[in-house]
Amino acid sequence: MNTLGMIAIVVEEYDSAIDHYTNDLGFTLIEDKELSPEKRWVVIAPSNEGARILLAKASNEAQTAAIGNSTGGRVGFFLYTANFSETFEAYSSRGIAFIETPRKEKYGQVVVFKDKYGNKWDLIEQE
Repeated sequence: MNTLGMIAIVVEEYDSAIDHYTNDLGFTLIEDKELSPEKRWVVIAPSNEGARILLAKASNEAQTAAIGNSTGGRVGFFLYTANFSETFEAYSSRGIAFIETPRKEKYGQVVVFKDKYGNKWDLIEQE
């Protein structure tokens, strides 16, 4: 059996990324280990279940150019919530940028937001 354990999001700097994902989005910091003076192993997750996220600091021009656009402008991340209204209100109060109004789809309620870097996320409460 195969399991998707982790994905990477390229960021500008570790500490500001940790602050954004933990304080603004409510994720948990799982691990923060120094690998070298320039590189750390920083893992976050929205909950204890499912895939984790490796915050990877850009180390060259190509990686820097990909910050916030790893999926070419498409929604690339899908965050499921058990309480859409509560999460939407909490994120709104923390300044998270929503690029549309919430809508109902066949699969549930959804809205697109951008993280600090411009990556697009779907916030979803499934029916």
